[in-house]
Amino acid sequence: MPTFARRIAQVKSSLTLGIAAKAKAMQAEGKNVISFGAGEPDFDTPRAIRKAAEQALRDGHTRYTPESGIQPLRAAIAEKLKRENNIEYEADEIVVSCGAKHSIYNTIQVLIDDGDEAILPSPYWLSYPEMVTLAGGKAVALATTEESEFKITPAELERAITPRTKLFILNSPSNPTGAVYTEAELRAIAEVLRPRNIFIISDEIYEKLIYDGIKHFSIASIDNEIRSKTVTVNGHSKTYAMTGWRIGYLAAPREIAKAVSTLQSHSTSNPTSFAQYGALEAFKLSNEDIEKFRKKFERRRNLIFRLAKKVPRLATFKPSGAFYLFCDISDTGLGSIQFSERLLEEKHVAVVPGIVFGSDKHIRLSFATSEDLIKEGIERIAEWMRTL
Repeated sequence: MPTFARRIAQVKSSLTLGIAAKAKAMQAEGKNVISFGAGEPDFDTPRAIRKAAEQALRDGHTRYTPESGIQPLRAAIAEKLKRENNIEYEADEIVVSCGAKHSIYNTIQVLIDDGDEAILPSPYWLSYPEMVTLAGGKAVALATTEESEFKITPAELERAITPRTKLFILNSPSNPTGAVYTEAELRAIAEVLRPRNIFIISDEIYEKLIYDGIKHFSIASIDNEIRSKTVTVNGHSKTYAMTGWRIGYLAAPREIAKAVSTLQSHSTSNPTSFAQYGALEAFKLSNEDIEKFRKKFERRRNLIFRLAKKVPRLATFKPSGAFYLFCDISDTGLGSIQFSERLLEEKHVAVVPGIVFGSDKHIRLSFATSEDLIKEGIERIAEWMRTL
């Protein structure tokens, strides 16, 4: 047996991708599986984006690009952040990477050193703690509850900070809970961090998927001092249904962006050349086009929440953003892995166990699927729950 590096032994594989793979394998066997698993829009990448990438191929854009991404795309991202998020960046403060996940990984690698602590509200996106571990740091989970709408308070953050705290990871809208922090809440959190030498990663990948008239707010837009501590991360996967394109980006103070670019130059080099031209075209889509996608997800959110509320022994939290329903299953007496495995085997419905997000008493359902499948899937869950 080979001897592996200690750091990889501490990292768990992605259970969300594992659940999705098992569901697909069962489907390949001819089983009628309904998957509420991996978070991926179920509609095609808009045609204009695909055509732009095809044109880039015809134009010969198949070679290396600068490791930080092509200049027109970085300039377009800077313009987008100024126009929509009220944050000003120069193009050389933008780094385009192979997905928002890659942007977060790169940032943690350049900010976290051995023994440094990163605070993350729990439930959290499952890759955050693993990325911190790979960097030699310690992930400090700060528990939240339904009563607090799965959001931390400034006082809770203050108590969690130690001399080793180097980073605070913010995800709004949240995966897996769908919680969205208000401007007032983010300003209060910023005041806790303002006098301290603590960086912020603000993961805003779901910013376009917010419901009930709630507005997205970027913490880096508060003022230059908070901007100097913040790395804003976003990407094209969720908003534009471009998951397979692997285009994400970060905006950060120049010194951080330069460090990330250096790291990326020795790992992936540049993101895929022609995919960047598709990403550039995405910024030209009208607000009406994006609003159509958002409204579709809001209809699905309303449907799945209404149906799930009627399921016995399933307590549901109404998400304000993203496309996930986070459900409390503690009344069943089952742990989230056992619950998820039995549901998949017995009713052919795939959900993600909440333990990977830091809560074993929850499951996550993605409603990035059709309304018909939502109806059938929830009905299967309800039938199964009645037998427990």
